[in-house]
Amino acid sequence: MSLTVEGRWGTIRYVTTDTEPPFPFLADCRARLAFDLLGNTWNAVVVWALRQGPVRHGELKDRIGGISQKVLTETLRRLEFNGLVRRRAYGGSPPRVEYELTDLGRSLLAPVEAFGVWAFEHGDEVMEAQENYTRDA
Repeated sequence: MSLTVEGRWGTIRYVTTDTEPPFPFLADCRARLAFDLLGNTWNAVVVWALRQGPVRHGELKDRIGGISQKVLTETLRRLEFNGLVRRRAYGGSPPRVEYELTDLGRSLLAPVEAFGVWAFEHGDEVMEAQENYTRDA
């Protein structure tokens, strides 16, 4: 089986055989690490919001909407810890701080975009399934 996802930020190709799963989902496997990174509600949103270049905290908060200052700060720290975001402080009064994607963070743009495309194409189906489940339960 082969799956190719193309987006503005690159192409992802998965190739598997019919006899084995594409990823062994062990507790310490890399696939689970990646899913954990995208499993947090705000990680992918912040990565996507940083795709156009360095941004200050307040502007980033305005771009995203619906995220509290505390949650944005926690998310930026988590992304920095994982090597996806770089924090740069510049002198001055008050000091200027900007956040930008690292090369590793930019490499995540294609999968985030692919997931966004999937959500756009299938979001109505998911919401309908949720409504049906709730109604039938």
